[in-house]
Amino acid sequence: MKKIAILGSTGSIGTQTLEVVRENKDIEVAGIAAGSNIRLMEQQIREFHPRIAAVWTEEKARELRELVHDTDVKVTSGMDGLLELASMEESEILVTAIVGMIGIRPTIAAIEAGKDIALANKETLVTAGHIIMPLAEKMGVKILPVDSEHSAIFQSLGKSPTKEVHKILLTASGGPFRGKKKEELCDIRVEDALKHPNWVMGRKITIDSSTMVNKGLEVMEARWLFKVKIDDVQVVVQPQSVIHSMVEFVDGAVIAQLGTPDMKLPIQYALYYPMRRYLPGERVDFWKIGRLDFEEPDMETFYGLKLAYEAGRKGGTLPTVFNAANEMAVGLFLDRKISYPEITETIEDCMRVHRTIPDPTVEQILDTEAATYERIQSRR
Repeated sequence: MKKIAILGSTGSIGTQTLEVVRENKDIEVAGIAAGSNIRLMEQQIREFHPRIAAVWTEEKARELRELVHDTDVKVTSGMDGLLELASMEESEILVTAIVGMIGIRPTIAAIEAGKDIALANKETLVTAGHIIMPLAEKMGVKILPVDSEHSAIFQSLGKSPTKEVHKILLTASGGPFRGKKKEELCDIRVEDALKHPNWVMGRKITIDSSTMVNKGLEVMEARWLFKVKIDDVQVVVQPQSVIHSMVEFVDGAVIAQLGTPDMKLPIQYALYYPMRRYLPGERVDFWKIGRLDFEEPDMETFYGLKLAYEAGRKGGTLPTVFNAANEMAVGLFLDRKISYPEITETIEDCMRVHRTIPDPTVEQILDTEAATYERIQSRR
């Protein structure tokens, strides 16, 4: 019986992880954590019987305790609750499906406790990859990517050493506004940006995909996961989202992972690695697809991707600024307080004024996040 804990159990990745658990009979959910969706957490507790359930605020924790008072679950709150869940003895793998930099400290705690990480929280490596990856290596812990693109790279690499890799080809759908020019983005509404052509995801990541900022975050994440230079990660637009990513080796061979756009595949692969299990669902039908298209990304229109490469090259605290500024700007856009182009404009403004700290500690990373939020709020 494989035992897991899930950070972000009520979100898109978290709920799909629980679908994988439902379809397999040999995974036990030892702990779950979420933000504020208490009613869904109650349902998850009653179905999966975790030992610990962590929520962010004590107010929500009290509400959840009342709802599940007839069960044996321990309800905790705040960062202490997340850290307790991340390092609990009963779990072997921590699925980090939580959104934002709140995932850094629990991921570190899990690694220090010897847990493997099924990584869906890209902010952890974007901002603290220089801390996370050496620590995982020291503790003998596996970092198993859950993002479809990084899972595809992981699968394509196999056992090949980094020295045999010439280039990582990170695919992108191009999002709902592929082919548009910068001036055409001024009147984009929230509803428009939330219509991804291929994937069903959470609201923030769907907006990030439309701006291609998400692809920039993935470039920075890939740099740490696969121990390559930032400019050895090349973004390729593949509109059908059939090729999830590729690896070009030093001899010119290119190996790719293909599949339907279903996040349960990379989730299940991470949980059972290195084994493969049967996964019900649609299969790729090449007769129906007929063709696969490839395009160069438009980094002038979607210059959030260009800014991501800049942040990744410079490193230090600049990726934190990129991530934090985007996180707040997307929130403001979803609340209809700023326009669509202002998302990327906000990122650029915060990056231009930041004085980068090389090799930051966790505290310096979190301080940088707070300072970035403060700048954006002060300018409103």
